[in-house]
Amino acid sequence: MSLDTKKVLEAVEKVRERTKKKKFNQSVELIINLRDIDMKKPDARIQETVELPHTSSKKPKACIIATGELALKAKKAGADLVIGNSELESLATDKKRQKQIANSYDIFIAEAPLMPLVGRTLGSILGPRGKMPKPVPPTADIKTQITKWSKMVNIRLRSQPVLQCAVGTEDMKNEEVVENVIAVIRRIEGKLKRGLKNVKSIYLKTTMGPPVKIQL
Repeated sequence: MSLDTKKVLEAVEKVRERTKKKKFNQSVELIINLRDIDMKKPDARIQETVELPHTSSKKPKACIIATGELALKAKKAGADLVIGNSELESLATDKKRQKQIANSYDIFIAEAPLMPLVGRTLGSILGPRGKMPKPVPPTADIKTQITKWSKMVNIRLRSQPVLQCAVGTEDMKNEEVVENVIAVIRRIEGKLKRGLKNVKSIYLKTTMGPPVKIQL
């Protein structure tokens, strides 16, 4: 079994044809259904961060956990939320706020010395979502870090043999979405014991549109 670029392109074109226009820029989502996977075994615990060849105009929201100069740099760099030491400590007992933050932000970066506290306060809410912060030193170029992680997508196998992630947005060129799709599938293929033979089916869809099957 091999992945045909033309088949991926055909699926992207069909996704566009079948998607009704909305007032917002919809994401394009990739869904990979696996087979012959023993979810109880360690080798089934797929958790990957993939750098996409192309980024969309839909800017991911970044939450930076930092103090002092790094926090100031994060604000200047355009971080959507900057959490300092005192606010981080207060989050330990505020479950509602924890959930709100976890659901509202896509990228989490934390000053390395704060990671133990991050683990105690936000680990239980961010961990299951695959959003644990990337640790950086206090001297890090935070603007570069935000740009770097904006190109990444997290893919994680949870309780079901299904992998799902965003691979673009409606405003991207078809060829760009295709290259992003292939980048993700190739990474997953390398993590599966039997490669694409462990893939039952692959679908593409927009946020509000119907799924379209990629013919393997």
